[in-house]
Formats: sequence, structure tokens, C-alpha cells
Amino acid sequence: MSEEVVATIKEQIESNPILLYMKGSPEAPQCGFSAQTIQCLIACGERFAYVDILSNPDIRATLPGYANWPTFPQLYVGGELIGGCDIVVEMFESGELESLIKEAAPATEESEE
Repeated sequence: MSEEVVATIKEQIESNPILLYMKGSPEAPQCGFSAQTIQCLIACGERFAYVDILSNPDIRATLPGYANWPTFPQLYVGGELIGGCDIVVEMFESGELESLIKEAAPATEESEE
């Protein structure tokens, strides 16, 4: 594993409260598992970051070893690996994902009118 790529991955995870490593983008997912995961995240109603592993081959090659998780997508919330598509869908269906996402989402200041 390249130390430079590992440093990039760590920085991405630490800088983004909700981060999805996926194939493609939220607007154009490149696999069914990424598409399902995106649908669950969007339904939770909070902003999230993503990294397209297809356009980042070094991250695609390094992340499974770093995370000890062999497949994509990979969802990180609050710096912790939550899991892949099956786990995200299961958590979404139980309501657990939305609570986790809302808790991790950066607080936005509401303007007083």
C-alpha cells in the first residue's frame, strides 16, 4: 500500500462526516450496489461527500486493504466504516441509517427571520 494513497484516504475520511466510496457519481452511479446505496443516503436528506473509485484507481486498489473490506461501495460516517450496500440498505429499512446520518451531518445554522 502506498503511504501517499493511505494518507489521502485518511484525510478524505477525516474531512467528511459522511463519505461514500462508490463506482460513479450520485447522479450517474456505475453499478447497482452504488445506486442502491445512493438512494438510501439521498432519502436520509443530508449532504454527503463521495469519491468515484473508477476515476481514482489508486484509491480503488488501496482502500480494500486499508479498510479490511473487499467490496464497493463503502460508507463512512463520523470516520467509521459502516459497510457496503447490504448493510446500508438494511440500516435504512430499520431507520437506523437516517438517525446515524442526521447525527453525523454537520450542523447548519438556521437563520432567524
